[in-house]
Amino acid sequence: IVPEGIDLSIHKRLVTVKGKRGILKKNFKHIGLDIYYEKENRKVIVTAFLAKRKKIATVRTVASHIRNLIKGVSKGYRYKMKLVYAHFPINVTVSDDKKTVEIRNFLGEKNVRSVTMRDGCTVDMTGEKDELKIEGNDIEKVSQSCADIHHSCKVRNKDIRKFLDGVYVSATEHIEEYRNITRLHSSHLSISFSFFFL
Repeated sequence: IVPEGIDLSIHKRLVTVKGKRGILKKNFKHIGLDIYYEKENRKVIVTAFLAKRKKIATVRTVASHIRNLIKGVSKGYRYKMKLVYAHFPINVTVSDDKKTVEIRNFLGEKNVRSVTMRDGCTVDMTGEKDELKIEGNDIEKVSQSCADIHHSCKVRNKDIRKFLDGVYVSATEHIEEYRNITRLHSSHLSISFSFFFL
């Protein structure tokens, strides 16, 4: 069931979700499923015909993607990352209107690591010591931006059991939860499934 305040449309398996935080689109044309939206009941129905085991698994996957789109335009996503170091303190500066993060002094190296955020994502310091926050509406782009930062600080040619320096994801949360907004319970985001066997 799509919550109130969310506009959802499906055209040829292209799902568009509009909410107070913006618009998100996702294309499911590569998946052989039937996806349609019942406006009267505000339900999204994902149907698999002649489904075998792997195809049944994709039904739940598509439903989870649509659920993430709805949560993204209503609550948003925030990932927190910790700067971990043993000796050389990692210095981080945010530039380009919170679109780029520059990492310096990683393991005492002189080169500057610059990571640009994905579209619709912003990066900033949280105010706590050695902590970053990445925010956005699309969970895939937010998490991929975190992965880009993490992979830019990989330890090479050393024993990674001993050298644990790096930037790691420490917490994931929604942006809007701190403003006393009613949470979207799983019952409000139910998506119907149908399977047809011969």
